Amino acid sequence: MADQQSTVGADDSLGYEQARDALLEVVRRLEGGGIPLEESLALWERGEELAKVCQRWLDGARARLDAALAVEEGPGDQG
Repeated sequence: MADQQSTVGADDSLGYEQARDALLEVVRRLEGGGIPLEESLALWERGEELAKVCQRWLDGARARLDAALAVEEGPGDQG
């Protein structure tokens, strides 16, 4: 499974919106059909990588929101 991490590394510099837009384009091309099997497989793999990048961004955003809410509530606000 470590190999999967190394293949995603090239996309780590993409912002969320860039990765999302690239993923949408991959989906459009796959749904459009008419492409050879090898190209379809390559697009699918690219889509998987882009989806992981998007998920990392979303996970990071959720962690930041959770941390901000925890600070806002503070230790004395429990009841």
